[in-house]
Amino acid sequence: MKTNKKSKIRNVAVLTSGGDSPGMNAAIRAVVRMTHYYGVKCYGVLRGYYGLINDEFVEMGPRSVSNIIQRGGTILRTSRCKEFETSEGLKKAALNLSRRGIDALIAIGGNGTYMGAIDLGKIWKGKIIGVPGTIDNDLYGTDSTIGYDTAVNTALDAIDKLRDTADAHERIFLVEVMGRHAGFIGLETAIAGGAENVFIPETTTSIDEVSKQMEMNYRNGKTSSIVIVSEGDEEGNAFTIAKKLQKASGREYRVVVLGHLQRGGSPTAADRRLATELGAFAVEQARIGKTGVCVGRVGGKLVLTPLKIAVHKRKKLDSFLLKIFKGLAS
Repeated sequence: MKTNKKSKIRNVAVLTSGGDSPGMNAAIRAVVRMTHYYGVKCYGVLRGYYGLINDEFVEMGPRSVSNIIQRGGTILRTSRCKEFETSEGLKKAALNLSRRGIDALIAIGGNGTYMGAIDLGKIWKGKIIGVPGTIDNDLYGTDSTIGYDTAVNTALDAIDKLRDTADAHERIFLVEVMGRHAGFIGLETAIAGGAENVFIPETTTSIDEVSKQMEMNYRNGKTSSIVIVSEGDEEGNAFTIAKKLQKASGREYRVVVLGHLQRGGSPTAADRRLATELGAFAVEQARIGKTGVCVGRVGGKLVLTPLKIAVHKRKKLDSFLLKIFKGLAS
């Protein structure tokens, strides 16, 4: 983590990269309005790192971000850019930033965005601040990432609706939620939605044990069930697990995949506040010369974490929730 207290920034660029998440617009809004407040020019970079390479900069002011705090997605748009993973792509991006006199880059996104920021920092002398925007909540250095709360509530709304039809038809539903490498959405929705079981990447779940549990639940009078599946579970996706469970028990399992539905929609109050705080905090840190760091909120306090630690240190699930889940699902 580097600091230069004598630093003075004149031009800031902001981008969103990778998967979109509800609240990104609120973070963009905070960056644009705080830079304006301090008399600093702000440029939005369209389409993430692709826009850095292709010089897609637009100057932004307070009116550029009017009425976006309630919108999902990102007004700057986003992309996944393979060229940015090459030395030639990084050089193009650094040249465009330097040519435009950009002093600081604020990158909003997830793990891939942070990795790109680290690589850019090796060849570009400007300041780089990361802002955690991903529904997966898998970034170390913040209790919650921008978009996570909204994604959980979107999944929970779907689960509540599915319970009605599951109860009416006495069925078992497997609901697949996002989470290729982390089970934060899976565990949170399983707890909040009263699910009977959950498959997440961080734990090993036995198909036979789940099948036996379902049979026991049925004998004890439970005629319908909801099982949450994180897409990255070691047993496979929801369709694969449904086939395995059906083979083990002979019962029919219905599958609902929520997919990208979880990324959309108006952000919750919690995500709007978090995004606003972190966007503003990122500008404050750039102004005092911080670089190579990401912002976050831990234990109610705004904190900084080196980007290298944020991408390499694994964020752990709540051990207490894991401990009590089986008891709650009985």
